[in-house]
Amino acid sequence: MLKIYNIKDKQEYLKEVAILTQNEWGKSNLTKQEYEIKINKKIEKIKKFFDNKYYCKLILLKENELVGFISIFPTDGDERKDLTPWYATMYVKDKFRGKGYSKILNKAILEEAKKRKIKRLYLKTDLENYYEKFGAIYMEKLSNGEKLYYIDLVI
Repeated sequence: MLKIYNIKDKQEYLKEVAILTQNEWGKSNLTKQEYEIKINKKIEKIKKFFDNKYYCKLILLKENELVGFISIFPTDGDERKDLTPWYATMYVKDKFRGKGYSKILNKAILEEAKKRKIKRLYLKTDLENYYEKFGAIYMEKLSNGEKLYYIDLVI
């Protein structure tokens, strides 16, 4: 059975999410000690933002196994700090890809944003023709080569 949770309510998955996040988007040439420090900092950062309107991390579980996660962040990266909040970190584990789980995560985070009375989310990506199917509208190309989009939410 599939179920979506706010990680705030399932903190036993914090370390696994932090590891997957670091492995996917973080620096890879770290010593074991540097890696552990990064993981612990990610866990503490998630906890610090638990009650922020513009922060949320949802996890998708199948039985008790983590399938993937998705987030809303107050900011995302150094470019366009004038924009908030951000749709970020959609991640599905390799063995679960191609089964429609990203659609489940997407639907859940957009519903969560609506509950929080968020009218627009921003996202950046280097994926081609992916987020458009979720309603993302192209805005501009960022200097790092990623494309900037927004998603308007009907509340």
